[in-house]
Amino acid sequence: MSKAFLRESDFEVPETPLLRAVSAGTAGRRLSFTPEGAARLQEELRRLSEVERPKLAGNPALDVDGRTELQAIDQRIRQLSESLRAADIVPAPAEETGVVRFGAWVTVRDQKKVETRYRIVGVAETELEADWISWESPLGRALLNRRRGDEVVFSAPRGETRLTIVDVGYR
Repeated sequence: MSKAFLRESDFEVPETPLLRAVSAGTAGRRLSFTPEGAARLQEELRRLSEVERPKLAGNPALDVDGRTELQAIDQRIRQLSESLRAADIVPAPAEETGVVRFGAWVTVRDQKKVETRYRIVGVAETELEADWISWESPLGRALLNRRRGDEVVFSAPRGETRLTIVDVGYR
């Protein structure tokens, strides 16, 4: 068949967007989640499976962009399903002891007296914009098992950083 009878779009190969894997680098291991984090992933999985995917898949005249979006949704559904299958949901401690554990909200003060509040969460729950940090990060590891009033030192990209734990809570 001559190319004269084909559209240019017939030759285009849609790019499949690369999504950040929820379980990146965690193949074969259990993933720790706070109850809230697991619920957020379950809600995202429900929304994608029951609302977003059916809306796109039900359109018989799906264009290249629509097919690409459907592939991205399917990829995200697989990632969420895998992460939730590997989930260990870690509840907050029964009583507040002032010790930093998984799921804690930790307020720290730096040497310039600036306070920041972090939440210690699992790798798949990390949201730097919300100050949710992984328990496996340098700061997360430095804070774990410490108490209110303790000073922690950890290596940050800017160099060694000292912080004082001002408050620890789980609510």
